[in-house]
Amino acid sequence: MHRETFYYNMGKIIAIANQKGGVGKTTTAINLAACLAMSNKKVLLIDADPQANATSGLGVEPKQMTSTIYECLVDEYPVASAAVPTCVDNLHIVGSRIDLVGAELELIGKENRENILGNALASVKDTYDFILVDCSPSLGLITVNALTAADSVIIPVQAEYFALEGISKLLNTIRIIKSKLNPQLNIEGFLLTMYDSRLRLANQIYEELKVHFGDMVFNTVIPRNIKLSEAPSHGLPVILYDAGSRGATSHMQLAKELITRSRKKSH
Repeated sequence: MHRETFYYNMGKIIAIANQKGGVGKTTTAINLAACLAMSNKKVLLIDADPQANATSGLGVEPKQMTSTIYECLVDEYPVASAAVPTCVDNLHIVGSRIDLVGAELELIGKENRENILGNALASVKDTYDFILVDCSPSLGLITVNALTAADSVIIPVQAEYFALEGISKLLNTIRIIKSKLNPQLNIEGFLLTMYDSRLRLANQIYEELKVHFGDMVFNTVIPRNIKLSEAPSHGLPVILYDAGSRGATSHMQLAKELITRSRKKSH
């Protein structure tokens, strides 16, 4: 089978970020990573959230991990050694534990502290087609590291009334990082999550996003879906839990849309 040769010299690092909690960041990270891997891409997921939900959501036991993203950031432990396989072929994860909470404090005194994650990922960038970073719901130093390391950022937006309020804060942070730390940082896209097509409000928010951000909004929307909510408690991405569910088909569609976008941008 002929594999496309668009990123094969270099993986693309994508941060999945929004400082507002509960917008579906980790759900997006797990399921997009799994669907990219099932689309024949080599994928690494970095769990940069102390809650470690991406780690448990892919069925990775803390005992399976000799080291986590904490050791990579604080002790310069090699990312390649910290990455462990998951239940999905082609998908590895560098997991997280609660002690990541302390990493922010330990990094403050370090030289070049905003570039620590970027430097750590440089050694594996050509091993993977996509490296996704699941950020914590804050704009702290680890999220800044993720945005400084990233080529682009996916911003999940919940289809609810206050959804657009938090975005300006995040866009401001992205602007600052672009001007001071990472001029290459682009917005990959805004992704509407928890979408219920029966609600007029959900449709209004999609339209509003389109008006403000145009082509930067993904065509794919992620619906509210029971199977999508259940899958993490089984340690599975939804595509392995129930491949026919709307949660699974929408993430597969998102993976295809991302691959197409990346291909266009690389030419």
